[in-house]
Amino acid sequence: MAGDSPAPSERFLDRLEATKRVLYKVARAWSRDPDERADLLQEMVLQLWRSFERYDEGMPFSTWAYRISLNVAISFHRRESRRRTDVVPLERFGLDVADADRALADESADVTRLLDRVAALDELSRALVLLHLDGHRHAEIGATLGISEGNVATRLGRIKDRLRRELEP
Repeated sequence: MAGDSPAPSERFLDRLEATKRVLYKVARAWSRDPDERADLLQEMVLQLWRSFERYDEGMPFSTWAYRISLNVAISFHRRESRRRTDVVPLERFGLDVADADRALADESADVTRLLDRVAALDELSRALVLLHLDGHRHAEIGATLGISEGNVATRLGRIKDRLRRELEP
């Protein structure tokens, strides 16, 4: 029918395409190994797909995707042994680790140094910095991570001071 809306899988793929850079950033922050990043990306996409029917259209998709991706990355990172029962090829979703590396390769040496330092931070700090660098407001970061706006501001201030000290020549 002409007035029908796209199928859930089409809506998901469209939104995933628009948000894949978010997934690449989260995966890079949690893993430097390309094979492990591919596994993490696959896990994030799987969780996003499984949760998509519960996605609230009132929330920006990128915020929702960040929330799920960060939770997946934290769990993935904590898990020492992984069991895979559902394997979904990343290519099916238009995601590729080599593409992610190329997409982020145009970053300057300073940005690369910063991202390397961010990758060394604890999990919550990493998530805070990624969301902040992507231009999210403190209130949105707090909502995404489940912490108060004041807590976001305080933690970001401390992280910025730490990173400045570590990145000074």
